[in-house]
Amino acid sequence: CSGRWPRELPVKREAEYGAWLEEEFSQAKVVRAEQVVWDKESLEAAAERFRQAGADVIVMVYGAFTGDDVAAFLAEMVRKSELIIFNRCDGIEDLNSYKRNIKAINQKADIVFENSDGEVNEIMEDDLPYDLGDELLELDNQAYGIWYLDSLDHLERYIGKKVQFTGMVLKPGSFPKGYFVPGRMAMTCCADDMAFLGFACAYEGAEDLEEKQWVRVTALVRKEYFADYGGEGPILEALNVENAEAPEEEIISFL
Repeated sequence: CSGRWPRELPVKREAEYGAWLEEEFSQAKVVRAEQVVWDKESLEAAAERFRQAGADVIVMVYGAFTGDDVAAFLAEMVRKSELIIFNRCDGIEDLNSYKRNIKAINQKADIVFENSDGEVNEIMEDDLPYDLGDELLELDNQAYGIWYLDSLDHLERYIGKKVQFTGMVLKPGSFPKGYFVPGRMAMTCCADDMAFLGFACAYEGAEDLEEKQWVRVTALVRKEYFADYGGEGPILEALNVENAEAPEEEIISFL
């Protein structure tokens, strides 16, 4: 499948992946087909044609990406995926950037990085932009997004830790009294695809806060059951909340 019509159908990559499929799945019948897609509807139509032909697995090879609409298109696919595998990661130093982008779009997706031998690459604590041994984790624009996403995968790293950051107040109507969400808007793939990243925060003065107010929060990280999570997850216990000026860059980005 190509991202645009037709510009350059990825013939070389199609041949490469086709050979890999035939080698790895020798008992399967591999059928090569060129199908141009440009939006969600054309993708679903192409997938339906493949299903009707009896295909069990569809491997899409992309090429000729030239616009923001492509990023939005891919984001929609990522948002609906349960497992996302990056293969042939040999030599890529910053795998964190790929993981951050995916997690910002789909927090529940399982993400696997594999090298050419099929071995899984694990992102370690050394990749984090702060020292987990510090008494207080001060989170700037970059660090906040990384901390938020890493907390989803490795909450055990942060339980009992003290964090400090500037965030915008969100007050969901479903939250119990004494809770709010301090967080940041994030650009996950393009300007048209934004997400609010934040965890529930227990604070006695939550009722006095205004929606979209900027605050400086110092809090302890806990793991507790929270109804809106549908289970256990990160909960912030506010130690101090004070008014703050909006940051120069209100929107954080993983691009």
